[in-house]
Amino acid sequence: MMSKVDYQTRLDQIRAALGYDFMSLAFAEPAEYDYAIRWKYASGNISDRYKRIVLQSGRGIAGIVFKTGKPFLIPSVKLMVKPDSLFNYPITKMENLNSIGAVPMWNDARVAGVLLGGFRGDRQVTAEMLRDLEATARGGIGDLDGKELLLS
Repeated sequence: MMSKVDYQTRLDQIRAALGYDFMSLAFAEPAEYDYAIRWKYASGNISDRYKRIVLQSGRGIAGIVFKTGKPFLIPSVKLMVKPDSLFNYPITKMENLNSIGAVPMWNDARVAGVLLGGFRGDRQVTAEMLRDLEATARGGIGDLDGKELLLS
């Protein structure tokens, strides 16, 4: 397994290369009945509160991406998420994100993590930016090989 420093350094490099205000990497951990998903690394964060977020598969941004294996895009949190639904996306509140995109991080043909990029100001994540984030994820990060399909 790669060390924490390697993941953090790579995340900082990706955030700088793609131009996001905030970027985070979540991993699934075995839990009592299912998986618990936690944001483990962040770049451009305003606090360490993201570390307290624990999601189940299918809940929150990371949980949805982890469960479906599909990218997730909210170009404008203000326009697309009702105020009474914001609790479903705690990372947006804790990091004051106004626009987010998240993609699955594959390893050996299964989702092993989630890579999220976001903006705090008026800039919005576009479909093209989401594709760039996906391409980065397919290239792998650390121990995550980025391979969605294994050919035998």
